[in-house]
Amino acid sequence: MEGLDEFNGAPADRAVEALRACNAAPRFAASLVAARPFGDVDTLVARAEEIARALPWDEVAIALAAHPRIGDRVEGSTAEAAASRREQSSVSDADDAMRAALLAGNREYEARFDHVFLIRASGRSPEEMLAELRRRLGNDEQAERAEVTEQLAQITALRVKGLVS
Repeated sequence: MEGLDEFNGAPADRAVEALRACNAAPRFAASLVAARPFGDVDTLVARAEEIARALPWDEVAIALAAHPRIGDRVEGSTAEAAASRREQSSVSDADDAMRAALLAGNREYEARFDHVFLIRASGRSPEEMLAELRRRLGNDEQAERAEVTEQLAQITALRVKGLVS
């Protein structure tokens, strides 16, 4: 999409497809497209965050399945893969010890919660992400689901803004 006007005027199926790279939950894209047109980017981004925060857990789980592990080398040419590479760029410069710590933390997290550890990586160092991973291992399932949903909303907002900016 080449901006807000194109997003507002695009056929619904094309807009939904573009939004899937921002958040793979089916309800997300359908709800945001149904709310068009948006008068400005900030209103669009705020609505995207609201929708993401209100998703039921089964929809959040669908979105989670589209996210790679923190620290994995993301392959592929999809918009989702490109976004993940950009967002996790700080990890690409991490040393082997940090990569190993993130891998071990991811494994422990997945064993505990049965899904990938999700965090808004953009603007965070590998050390910050590892500290958050370790902190969140102490959450109960309900608290962790709330944190995951909030992180998904933040990631979604960044990606939607990038889609139209």
